[in-house]
Amino acid sequence: MLVDSVSTTSSTTTSSSSSTKSSSASLADNYQSFLTLLMKQLEVQDPTNPVDASTYTTQLVQLASLEQQMSIGDKLDELTEAVSALGSDSSAVSYYGRTVEAEGSTTPLQDGEATWEYDLGSAASKVTLTITDSDGDVVYNEVSSSTSAGTHEVTWDGMGTDGQSYDSGTYSLTVSAVDANGKTISTSTRFKGTVTSVDNSSGSTVLSVGGVSLSADDVLSVS
Repeated sequence: MLVDSVSTTSSTTTSSSSSTKSSSASLADNYQSFLTLLMKQLEVQDPTNPVDASTYTTQLVQLASLEQQMSIGDKLDELTEAVSALGSDSSAVSYYGRTVEAEGSTTPLQDGEATWEYDLGSAASKVTLTITDSDGDVVYNEVSSSTSAGTHEVTWDGMGTDGQSYDSGTYSLTVSAVDANGKTISTSTRFKGTVTSVDNSSGSTVLSVGGVSLSADDVLSVS
């Protein structure tokens, strides 16, 4: 059995931040310059009038301070990268258990329901909805009463046309629409489902919606 209704969609956007090592690079340059000047000073000083010990000590303290700043800068860069990576992973994990919508016609039967949306380019005189299983066999077929132009939501309860009850697996929706003259009307289909796992091992976020793989970049809305 199908339940049709008009619905609207919302989109989500994601943002990302990046870190820079320019400050550490600048400190490294300053450190090398300071060290070069200090060594040059020792090399060309007048043996009969060497650099005052207190002045030399001050310069060594300045050198040590600059070296410490470099070390702190490197640690901050490492910390920033770690926090950035953690933020990316956290964003991906946030999809888990959420309902997402994406372009496509295949979705899993979850908690006894499978949900799609379809768009009609113009008003139709007849809209036929056909649901097939993963083997391509037709499990449900119905003439829909939702024929106006725009977006319509379809929820299938897993009950086949032959009375058989389906409780798991993935299913695909095909929408065929014609106008009063029998001319085909353009249609597009989206699916909805709950994210059951998140995978970041490849470097990009891949979501599994009850066995249907989906890139996080292809998600149209999250609820």
